[in-house]
Amino acid sequence: MKTLIAAAVVAGIALNAASAAPLPEAKPDEAGFSQAGLARLDDFFAREMSAKRVPGAVVAIARDGKLVHYKAYGQLDPTKGTPMPLDAIFALASMTKPMAAVAGLTLMEQGRLPLQASLSQYYPAFAEMKVGVPQADGTIKMEPQARPITIHDLYRHTSGLMYGGRPDSSSLVARLYPDGTAPAIEGDTPAFIDRITKLPLAHQPATAFEYGFSIDVLGAVVEKVSEQRLGEYLGANVWKPLGMKDATFRPAEAQRERLARPFPNDPLTGKPQAIKLLDTPTKSDCGGACAFATVGDYIRFGQMLLNGGELDGQRVLGPKTVHHMTSNHLGPGIKNNVANVEPHRGGFSFGLSVAVRTHEGLSAVPGNPGEFSWNGAYGTQFFADPKERLVVVVGTAAPGELRKYYREQVQDIVYGAMVK
Repeated sequence: MKTLIAAAVVAGIALNAASAAPLPEAKPDEAGFSQAGLARLDDFFAREMSAKRVPGAVVAIARDGKLVHYKAYGQLDPTKGTPMPLDAIFALASMTKPMAAVAGLTLMEQGRLPLQASLSQYYPAFAEMKVGVPQADGTIKMEPQARPITIHDLYRHTSGLMYGGRPDSSSLVARLYPDGTAPAIEGDTPAFIDRITKLPLAHQPATAFEYGFSIDVLGAVVEKVSEQRLGEYLGANVWKPLGMKDATFRPAEAQRERLARPFPNDPLTGKPQAIKLLDTPTKSDCGGACAFATVGDYIRFGQMLLNGGELDGQRVLGPKTVHHMTSNHLGPGIKNNVANVEPHRGGFSFGLSVAVRTHEGLSAVPGNPGEFSWNGAYGTQFFADPKERLVVVVGTAAPGELRKYYREQVQDIVYGAMVK
């Protein structure tokens, strides 16, 4: 078994040499990293693959705009034994959200989508939504909105919209909501808006961070304003300028052989698991959960944000807009439930579609105030630390609760490997 794991790691190194890197490369010691410290990533994934807890991974770490670690580990498809390539394509789940938000912010910069605009200006049915207040007898009392949902509320998850089917969303109202990708699989954007506006809001707008369909609705607003599908708008204004060549909402046939797949059964529970979007195309481009990309694609996106909106001479956003995006947008009057979504997010608040670290300590993982990040429910991870000039992207196909363990361990190892 050790021989097989060693071969898998070596395969990742060989693939690294054979594939074009998404950013310029630097030796770890030149970028303030210990080579021995980064080798702990190899050891970590070797242990996890040996224990059959994760089929494989791709990890990219960049500092000062240069890659110091870029490797593929293990298997792309555990049922077929296919080796993991560096250009594996991952279902991003909620790592779609920051990209959809950037699309919206490009429209804001054009004077076409202000944050304080009422959502009902674009989709009037949202004005009629009621707030559902669970009662002791198991019923839900419907109350009118105290103030309208704004575009700002969509970015920061304070709209009152939520997801169904999540461990952290078990209330009476949550039971009425579909899971994150169901509406996109079942219908187009108008059908999604019609379905979601018939449900009660979980909170009064602008009173609580509630993770849910807010960014999906923002994507629908982008479509209304731009008069394009979200994927078309992102393609022209974000993906193509940044050279994110595999980013898409609908993998082409030639891309499908590079889709990363999970184990058929959850390693923790033994129950069947799947990533439905791998084999079930969506009918709409859901901005909250439905995009695909390689780790190389996404680290270019992350580096663009860390650079203040520009990469390789292509400007996507202005630096002041990126600063606003990655600042804390949950004021003292808004209940901060960010740490309810992921247990290691103590000391975090939320910006415009990204979690933002606001305090030293408190979190389970090292980092600095100003760090911004978000992850995906199928096992992808992204964080950027402006103070350390650091961007990290991880791709795994691990849709169970184990994915949260990987996020914490990888961040611990990365910061542990930094020596200056």
